[in-house]
Amino acid sequence: MIQIHDRDEVERIRESAQIVGRCLRMLSTEIRPGTTTLDLDRLAEEFIRDSGGEPAFKGYRGYPASICTSVNEEVVHGIPSAKRVLREGDIVSLDIGVKRKGFFGDAARTYPVGEVTAAATKLMDATARALEAGIERSRAGRRVSDISAAIEREATRAGFRVVRALVGHGIGRELHEEPQVPNYGRPGEGPKLEEGMVLAIEPMVNAGTADVLTLSDQWTVVTADRKLSAHFEHTVAITANGPMVLSRVEAD
Repeated sequence: MIQIHDRDEVERIRESAQIVGRCLRMLSTEIRPGTTTLDLDRLAEEFIRDSGGEPAFKGYRGYPASICTSVNEEVVHGIPSAKRVLREGDIVSLDIGVKRKGFFGDAARTYPVGEVTAAATKLMDATARALEAGIERSRAGRRVSDISAAIEREATRAGFRVVRALVGHGIGRELHEEPQVPNYGRPGEGPKLEEGMVLAIEPMVNAGTADVLTLSDQWTVVTADRKLSAHFEHTVAITANGPMVLSRVEAD
């Protein structure tokens, strides 16, 4: 069942999502060669708790860390580790969820580690544009697949493929709610978007095949051909005045 949130509930989701956005901004200053993904996880948990929230991912379905750190060919759900040292030329996706006062926020971004290749930059830029294209279609009266089609169109225009096995989702009192928000499809299909719906829109875009595999840790999802993947996500509310990006943090 799709949840319709009143203004107070949307504000509570926004408060959680803002912690996520600020945490991502903080971590972006810590990404450099030599940093481990466990370093980033520890910094994130401290920041989230100091901000009055809880790491939404920690313990969720048994997940062992506070954030997801996915490097290079890892699409999503990479587990932070002291053994995973970031190196010059890597790209790393940070996916963060926060629970505060009974409501959730969720966002992700892919960052370069030092100097990266032009191909990696092109992939990250295309994925960021795909997210913005999806957000632009997030308007009352449209359909969920209008978001999906816009994401796929932007990614494929740049020569990349969207992951089909994983989707975005509704968010609010639960981390994952209805509806599912695929990153591909034909416009004009799926549930109608209504004021008060809140969605986690999250294109996952691969440099090669769209196919993915899950590693033996039962969490880390990687590209089947081991080519690069990028992941961007925002928590977005459907309002009478258009999409409101709850996890976007404006410059101070």
